[in-house]
Amino acid sequence: METILNLPIENKIFYAVLVFSWTVYLWEAYLAYRQRRIYRLTMHVPQELGKIMDTDTFEKSRLYQLDKSNFSFWSGLYSETEGTLILLFGGIPFVWKVAGTVTARFGLGPEYEIFQSLSFLILATLFSAFTGLPWSIYNTFVIEEKHGFNQQTLGFFLKDAVKKFIVTQCILLPVTSLLLYIIKIGGDFFFIYAWLFTLGVSLVLVTIYADYIAPLFDKFTPLPEGELKEEIESMSKSISFPLTKVYVVEGSKRSSHSNAYFYGFFKNKRIVLFDTLLEDYSPLNKDGEPEIDTLTEDKSKLKNKKQGCNNPEVLAVLGHELGHWKLGHTVKNIVISQMNSFLCFFLFAVLIGQKELFMAFGFYNSQPTLIGLMIIFQFIFSPYNEVLSFCLTVLSRRFEFQADSFARGMGRASELCSALIKLNKDNLGFPVADWLFSMWHYSHPPLLERLRALGSTKQD
Repeated sequence: METILNLPIENKIFYAVLVFSWTVYLWEAYLAYRQRRIYRLTMHVPQELGKIMDTDTFEKSRLYQLDKSNFSFWSGLYSETEGTLILLFGGIPFVWKVAGTVTARFGLGPEYEIFQSLSFLILATLFSAFTGLPWSIYNTFVIEEKHGFNQQTLGFFLKDAVKKFIVTQCILLPVTSLLLYIIKIGGDFFFIYAWLFTLGVSLVLVTIYADYIAPLFDKFTPLPEGELKEEIESMSKSISFPLTKVYVVEGSKRSSHSNAYFYGFFKNKRIVLFDTLLEDYSPLNKDGEPEIDTLTEDKSKLKNKKQGCNNPEVLAVLGHELGHWKLGHTVKNIVISQMNSFLCFFLFAVLIGQKELFMAFGFYNSQPTLIGLMIIFQFIFSPYNEVLSFCLTVLSRRFEFQADSFARGMGRASELCSALIKLNKDNLGFPVADWLFSMWHYSHPPLLERLRALGSTKQD
C-alpha cells in the first residue's frame, strides 16, 4: 500500500483508470452471467407467460438471446483486453507519433497540431474499423443469420461498411477541426463556445440525418395514400402533432428487425416506419420472396406467421411514440444532454492544464488538445459517465411507461398490447429477465411489466 501511495501522481492516475475500467467490465460480466443463467435454466414457458407466448417461439427466443449473450461475453473480453494493451504499451502516443510522421511528409510540422489531430483520428478510426470488422461479420452472418434475421449478402455488408466509414469521416474531420480551432482561440471562456458549437452541430445533424444521410444507406419512400396514412394524419391532428410527411424505410434489405421513429423540429415533423413493422408492406410476407423459414430447417413453423403489425397495432405503436413528443420527453432528453455537455466542457477547461494527465498516458513533451479531450472525456470522466448512464436508463424506463399510458389514454391499450406481443415475437425478445440485469441495462421495461401497466389480459 505504501508503494502505491509513493507513486508519482501520473502513475496513480494511469493505474486508477485501468482498475476502474476492469471493475466496470467485471461488473458488466457478472450481470451478463446472471442473465445467461436465466437463458440456460428457464427451459419452459412460465405460467404467467402462457397467454402471450407459445413454446416454439419461447425456445427460439431463448436460444437467440443465449447466443447473443455468449457473443457479447467474448467480444467484450476482447475489447477490454485490447484497450488495456493499448494503454500498457503506449498505443495512443505511438499513433500520435505516426500521425506526426504522416503530416510531416506534407511539410507540416508539430505547430500544425490540428492537421496532426485529423491524421490521428483517421488512423485511430481505421484501426477500430479493422479490429471490429471480424466481430461484426460474425454477429451478422453467424448469429443473426442462424436465427433468421440477416438479409444482407457479404458484398452488401462490406460496401455498407465502407460507405459508413467514409460518411463518418466526412462529418467527423471537419467538425473536429473546427472544435479544436475554437478551443485554441476561445480564450478563458472557450468551453462556452465549444459547447455552443457542439449544440449547433447536433441540432443540424438531427435535422439533416433522415433527409440527406440516412437515404445514402436505405431507401425512403412516402407512405402510399390509403387508410393507414389517413389514420396517422388524423391521430397526429388530434394531438396537434405538426406532421408533414410519413415515410416507409426499406429496412428489410438488412434485417427483419422492426422499428419506427419521428424526427424534425418545430412545425416540420416526419414519421418513419420500417417496412418490417407493417404487416401489409413487409417483403417477408409476400409470396415469391425468400421466407424466413427457408433459412434453416428448424424455422419451418414460422411459415404461416406474418411479420409486423396490422394497421390498428401500427397506430397504437405510433400513439406511444407521439406520447414521447406530447409529454415533452424529447425536449427533456435534449436539455439533459446539453446540460451534461456543458458540464463536461467546463470540467475539461478546469483540467486541461494539468500536465500530469497527459504524462499518465505517455505524453511527456506535448499536450495536444485532441488527446486532452480523449483522456478527460473517455478516461477521467468514466466513473461519472457510468452513473449518468444508469440514471438515464432509469429515466428512459419511466418515459416508456408514461408513453404507454398516453397511448392507453387514446383508447389504444388493447392494440398496443397486441403490438408489443407481436414485436416481441418478431424480434425474438426473451420475456424473462434477471432483476439486476434488467435494472442496469434495460432502457425499455420488460414486456410483462408493460403489459401489466396497460392492464392486459389479452389471449395470444
